[in-house]
Amino acid sequence: MSSAADIALLPDAGPLISLAYADMLDLLFKPGWTVMLVDMVVHEVTRNQTPTSAKIADWIAARNVPVLSTRTYQHYQQARQATITTGAPPRKAHLGELAIQERMNEFALLAPPKVGVFLFEDHKIARASFLLPDNCRKISTRAFLIFLEQKKWIKSATEINRRAILAGRKFSGLRFPSD
Repeated sequence: MSSAADIALLPDAGPLISLAYADMLDLLFKPGWTVMLVDMVVHEVTRNQTPTSAKIADWIAARNVPVLSTRTYQHYQQARQATITTGAPPRKAHLGELAIQERMNEFALLAPPKVGVFLFEDHKIARASFLLPDNCRKISTRAFLIFLEQKKWIKSATEINRRAILAGRKFSGLRFPSD
């Protein structure tokens, strides 16, 4: 059986942004899991000046959060350089998720496989066919906060969301297809 330290939590951009708005990024450490970030997600949350970009960058540095390199980010960087000659902008959509999926697949190849937890916020990921190996899980920010509340590590999951919203976090809306 794995200990809590043997589990790697890899958050996507959305949870980092929401927790930064709520000034609660350290909640990611509450379960005792190893928090890791992929380079593409770090780029996504720090490439532009936003209300949370500096908070997240400072938190990563202050907590010495490991940043894992990925082929996804390397490819993005090469495509960005090619923009100079081609004029075609590189693809940006869902690259953070692809980079996390890349690292989770690498976890499955370790002996024994490393347990990975993909923390996401975008409702599109919840219903997407996002394939993860058997040793990995995906969990929404909301479910993660409820888990922390059930463990009595926080008083209220709802209060964390409320803090983020009051600080300016705008969540993506769930849109239903027309009939």
